Amino acid sequence: QVQLVESGGGLVQAGGSLRLSCAASRSIGSNAMGWYRQAPGKQRERELVARIRSGGSTNYADSVKGRFTISRDNAKNTVYLQMNSLKPEDTGVYYCNAELGIQYWGKGTLVTVSS
Repeated sequence: QVQLVESGGGLVQAGGSLRLSCAASRSIGSNAMGWYRQAPGKQRERELVARIRSGGSTNYADSVKGRFTISRDNAKNTVYLQMNSLKPEDTGVYYCNAELGIQYWGKGTLVTVSS
């Protein structure tokens, strides 16, 4: 079992930045972690935003490439998502995910980008 706790969401104007954090209750080891988001009105759709593997390789949704950066600090059992040049369409609930054979999810943190 592992608990994931997200933080760092909030209200920001378009063009602004936010940094999300996800703290795991124990070491994730070499497993992949990622950030997903769920847009307003899309209750059953979570899209992958960014993912980072144990070796540091990353992949991003096309819509966030060049604006978002995912990173991880294994010593702190934490993964981060630096979000720059935010757009209104980035609005949504952002969920942290850990792939440990089964999927673990945090409860999410709300990001609202105003135009």
